[in-house]
Amino acid sequence: MKISTKGRYALRLMLDLALHDQEKPIRLKDVAARQGISVKYLESIAGVLAKAGYIRSLRGAQGGYFLKYSAEQYKVGDILRLTEGSMAPVDCLETEENHCPRAETCTTLRLWKELDTAVKSVIDHYTLADLVTWEKQKGNEYII
Repeated sequence: MKISTKGRYALRLMLDLALHDQEKPIRLKDVAARQGISVKYLESIAGVLAKAGYIRSLRGAQGGYFLKYSAEQYKVGDILRLTEGSMAPVDCLETEENHCPRAETCTTLRLWKELDTAVKSVIDHYTLADLVTWEKQKGNEYII
């Protein structure tokens, strides 16, 4: 499994919004400068996050983006699934309906299920608030 730049940047955008939350909107231009990501790419990611209800935007000269909920309410896994799609290591585990006709005889199915469980146990265990805590523990000026 490999997380694309879209998934990694979505996490970085959400983390940046959480770290700089001061009751005023945060401009993508500022996030882009802090993160070293193009504004255009952040705009496309912000659009996905906004459409899903993860962030909200305020238009205008003083506009920008906010987290819609507190950082504790965002699981890392949910953000990654939103931007990456299923995190299942193989297609046959993506949905119950996509049941593999070879499941009864597949020797490797157990391996894929264990890998899927392990990945989910990590990405669904941590929240955006955990990432905020980790960043603050580093002692940085919130530049991630």
